[in-house]
Amino acid sequence: MTERRRDVTIMIHRDGEVGSRTIRISAWALRTGLITGGSILLLILLGAALYAPIVRAAARVPLLTRDISRLEAENEQVRDLRDRLREMERRYGQVRSMLGGDIVPAGPLAGEALPQAHPLLAAVPGRSVGVTGPSTPNRWPLDEAGVITRGQIGEGSADEAHPGIDIAVPTGTPIRASGGGTVAQTGSDADLGLFVLIDHPDGYQTMYGHASRIIVTNGDQVSAGQVVALSGSTGRSTAPHLHFEVRRSGRSVDPRSLALEES
Repeated sequence: MTERRRDVTIMIHRDGEVGSRTIRISAWALRTGLITGGSILLLILLGAALYAPIVRAAARVPLLTRDISRLEAENEQVRDLRDRLREMERRYGQVRSMLGGDIVPAGPLAGEALPQAHPLLAAVPGRSVGVTGPSTPNRWPLDEAGVITRGQIGEGSADEAHPGIDIAVPTGTPIRASGGGTVAQTGSDADLGLFVLIDHPDGYQTMYGHASRIIVTNGDQVSAGQVVALSGSTGRSTAPHLHFEVRRSGRSVDPRSLALEES
């Protein structure tokens, strides 16, 4: 007894027509078609899933190219700034050498004997030290005129306030008291570096900043023209110079208005 063949009949009828079409498909052909169609659909979906990351990566290529170009341009700017900085450091070294910034030798190594300081004269040979005892500021604090690189700038100005004057001199230049008085304070300050502050009669004070070495101590009695420190470039300073400041009753006075005599 043979098995009866199973078919699938599909009837197609169009609106408005009397007759209809009948399509008969065997069951095994229908199953084969469905399996084949499903397999093709599955392959299409799998291909799309695998191809999508490639499409996204390809779309990012132009953006990455632009980023690389931007980074290369920024690297070129960094190299240009580096070259400029090296040139500025070279010029700064030249200026520092011209102003005597390299006069002070390197300190002793561990185990070496400490150098001994030689006695400092109170004044240049052939010149008088000045009036002994307390006196108002009336002398130039250096043995030479120096170069004034910055003047006095009062409060309220658009520029940073600067209560004294800056005088460019080589490192190690003797700094002399502008007048006689008492050493009120010595020490180190973030801006002034090593400094000496002297009290004088009539409410006067004088300040000497950016020193490389302090000669006096707190409470010392000094005379006009006496060496109180050696010039340097400590604190907030870019080159060796002396910050010289005169105060009276707590207010800054322009030292150039006092017509100071040269030591």
